[in-house]
Amino acid sequence: MLEVISAAVRWFQLAANLILLGSCVFLVFAGGAKRIYSAEWVEKLERLFPKLAVSIVIGLIIILAATIAHITNDAHKLLIPQVWLEFIGETRAGQIWFGHVIAAVLVAFFVFYLRKSIKTRGRYLLCAILATLPLIADAMSSHSASDGLSITNVMPYALHIIFAGVWLGGLPALLLLKYEYVKQVKTRKASFVDSYILKRFSAMALPVMLFIILTGVIVSDRVFDGFYAALVATPYGLLLSVKVVLLCAILIIASRIRSYWLPMFSNSNDRYEIQESAQGMQKWVRLEFFLAMLLVLIATIIANNLTPGKHALIEVWPFPIRFSYASTWKDENAAVLIWSGFAIVVVALVTLYVGRNAHWNLKRLITIPVMLIILGLSIALPPMAMQAYPETYLKPSVPYDAISITYGADLFAEHCVDCHGYQGKGNGIKARTLSTLVPDMLTEPHIVEHTPGDFYYWISNGIVDTDMPGYENQLQEEDRWDLVNYVYALSRGYQARILSPEILPNRKTIQPPFFAYTTHDGESGVLQDFRGKQSIMLVIFSWPDSRERLKLLQQNVTKFKAQDVALLAVPTKPLAPDELDEVIRIISYPIVVQGDQEIVKSYALLRRTMNRPDMLGRGSIPGHMEFLIDRDSFLRARWIPVAEAEGWKNMRLLERQIELLNKENTGRITANEYVN
Repeated sequence: MLEVISAAVRWFQLAANLILLGSCVFLVFAGGAKRIYSAEWVEKLERLFPKLAVSIVIGLIIILAATIAHITNDAHKLLIPQVWLEFIGETRAGQIWFGHVIAAVLVAFFVFYLRKSIKTRGRYLLCAILATLPLIADAMSSHSASDGLSITNVMPYALHIIFAGVWLGGLPALLLLKYEYVKQVKTRKASFVDSYILKRFSAMALPVMLFIILTGVIVSDRVFDGFYAALVATPYGLLLSVKVVLLCAILIIASRIRSYWLPMFSNSNDRYEIQESAQGMQKWVRLEFFLAMLLVLIATIIANNLTPGKHALIEVWPFPIRFSYASTWKDENAAVLIWSGFAIVVVALVTLYVGRNAHWNLKRLITIPVMLIILGLSIALPPMAMQAYPETYLKPSVPYDAISITYGADLFAEHCVDCHGYQGKGNGIKARTLSTLVPDMLTEPHIVEHTPGDFYYWISNGIVDTDMPGYENQLQEEDRWDLVNYVYALSRGYQARILSPEILPNRKTIQPPFFAYTTHDGESGVLQDFRGKQSIMLVIFSWPDSRERLKLLQQNVTKFKAQDVALLAVPTKPLAPDELDEVIRIISYPIVVQGDQEIVKSYALLRRTMNRPDMLGRGSIPGHMEFLIDRDSFLRARWIPVAEAEGWKNMRLLERQIELLNKENTGRITANEYVN
């Protein structure tokens, strides 16, 4: 019940803010003539402003109360002022709320001042600017801001909601303007002035709507982050689809008003026809406003009550197929068919536009474009379709980390090596006796074309018409996800051959295994602790063979700190107490003593280079490896001494790579700097 009340209040508060913003913008575009601002519809509109402004403030207070009640799970604590103060002062949500309220109160003060001042275009413009401040504060607590309160994260959503207010908020003003013509017949002179206002609003509404669509696409793309299956298989995606349908209906209504009712109102000399067109416009604008408010309600529920698309769980994929151009693009004629199909869809849209301007009859205007769209999609979609399973979009319940990969390696050796081979190349001792060809999971695009859920389904249930058995009754759920993680680690290890001691510019494609660790001095941490703060130099060493290298790194510790790089040393084998003491005397940076073997085994999969593929048998773990991981936790450069003799022995080369990463972080790097 609390969530329902909270959602209703959020919707009412947001709608009030949008109407206040849009109404002020409408009055700005109406012009600055005294006669216009003294009209009855303007007076009625202005009488709404104080109510809207107060509603915003009251709504925010109720929202805070509902939030605290939800967090504390005790409504009685709402009577304790200290609880409110702690939430506002000690949480980011509370601090954003406080800024939100300050902005809303500022708007309210100005609105009450507005009633006593002379009506001018400038004061309406200032009121509109102030009305955007609570909306910007609202954007700072949206899903878009969950990845960080940066301008790039917040701005698209803020612009989206501001443009929505400019359009939606202008509709009540439009309704009040039309009300005068519905209640009584107006003169041609009045019709001319008001049609001028309507034309200006219509001209403004078109680009505003385009900006709403553009920013909406940007925000949605970030929220889904490539996980577009959530559009049809999660509550978040389904409600967003309903929102898009409502927007299409609104666009159709707006187009009808712009193309039919507005010209009739503007061009007619018959006052009864003027009144009829005004009544028609009022009816359709009323429907448009109703749909817009419903759209805002859905948007409020999406933003505050549902898990974002990229984090939503699809426990069961409802369709036997899925679409993935990335997986099927290389198939014969696939690209030609896909491009041809979408070209026909574009032709259909152009045909619709041409037919509308040529005044085709409704049957012809609908039939021809629809048939072309059906034809285009029937050509474009089949080449992108591939088989799917109920678990296709199931998200792993086990993280992709060093522990899971190590367990997966053991399970792979026990259950899979005989057929798939030690390194997943499909060359196990039983491979030749099987009735079907075992795929090479390294050199074939086997991993890229399928989801983790696909592999989980095959490991659990087997693959139809092949010798691949299912292990659902032999392995626990976590074990099967460990196997999936290991298969992906094998593939990423093969992709890592492109790495070298020099970073690839803006190439953030290889995500190494996450890991947890404890160092010799008792400190614990995880790889994610460094995200957004420091780059990491992961040094996997053997003792005493790596003695000289560790000394050289120690000599440059000060430089690494100055470049904001954390050093982390990981022994290939557990160190005896006397060995650990000796290493501690040589280096001052942390030495991993717990979690070290899992790190070594999982990062050893990243050992291959172009000139040292190491694909025979079990492969081997080099005695020394160094990995440079950037602040976003992507593997950017690597040095394997046995494969690349010089490499980072040249410390200046290593320093240069760190400098490039730091410049890349600030966006001040140029293409020439990578080359030079």
